[in-house]
Amino acid sequence: MDRMYMTDVASMITARVASAFASATAGGAGNNTPVVGLAIDRLSLGSVPQCGEIEIPFEAVLAAGDTLSITALQVETSADGVTWTTYQTLTAPGVVATGPAGGGTVRGQAAADINLSSASRYVRVDHTPSLSAAATDTAKTVAVLVLGGFDELPAPV
Repeated sequence: MDRMYMTDVASMITARVASAFASATAGGAGNNTPVVGLAIDRLSLGSVPQCGEIEIPFEAVLAAGDTLSITALQVETSADGVTWTTYQTLTAPGVVATGPAGGGTVRGQAAADINLSSASRYVRVDHTPSLSAAATDTAKTVAVLVLGGFDELPAPV
């Protein structure tokens, strides 16, 4: 096996923040509200990535048994960065965190793979966080797109 695959995976991928940091309060602002992603210009990377992995890191303060779910996850594409169409609707991760006994802070991430080989120049990742409680639970989420499948290595930074 090629040594690069064993010791230098960072030369084959690059990551981009794919949304603003979003906050949600159960039963209030940001809850069950789509977070529209940031435009990522695949051509600006010099070598166009053909695939990626979407990561949704989160931090939630949950009462015992209450949940944070990612209820929608999709990638949109655009030729001009202005007019967007749905490229792929992914299976939503569903419940990603459950409040521990006595309540507390839960951290983690949800992930999904995406084939970008037929996407247009620009892509963005949209996600929807949803809290199950009616009042006090809160969550913060952000989308990150880890890009790979470049036709030239090392991958752009």
